[in-house]
Amino acid sequence: MPSSLPARTPPSLASDLPRPVGKYVQLKILIVDDNSVIRHLIRTFIETHTDWQVCGEAENGQVAIERAIEQCPDVVILDFSMPVMNGLDAARQILHKAPNMAILLFTMHTSEQLRKDAANIGIRHVVSKSESLEDYLLPSLKKVAGF
Repeated sequence: MPSSLPARTPPSLASDLPRPVGKYVQLKILIVDDNSVIRHLIRTFIETHTDWQVCGEAENGQVAIERAIEQCPDVVILDFSMPVMNGLDAARQILHKAPNMAILLFTMHTSEQLRKDAANIGIRHVVSKSESLEDYLLPSLKKVAGF
């Protein structure tokens, strides 16, 4: 018996445009870092300072790929140095499956070479973990989300 429900858009075709909610734009964000304290800090900061939704967390690059495809976030905050799979390799696979997904690399290991490598993969911005969340992470999230 055919279903009367509309077909669901596959994650690989998901738009990179944030979802409007009233007069605000509702961003869905996936946080990926092997350190649970860092994930909690980022989540708490986002939930305290914005109306955006943290739709999930992942502790390594492999889990990040699975969650990104399942959750279809607007933005993935992705650590560079993680066990199982690093952030560049995870970003490459995420963007292969969902090319419009916005990825922000959040790392202690910033360098010009890393910025070039990240840009070549399609990562939209690199932010140092040593910078202020309010001064650097939030503006970077707005930038990669397109507003």
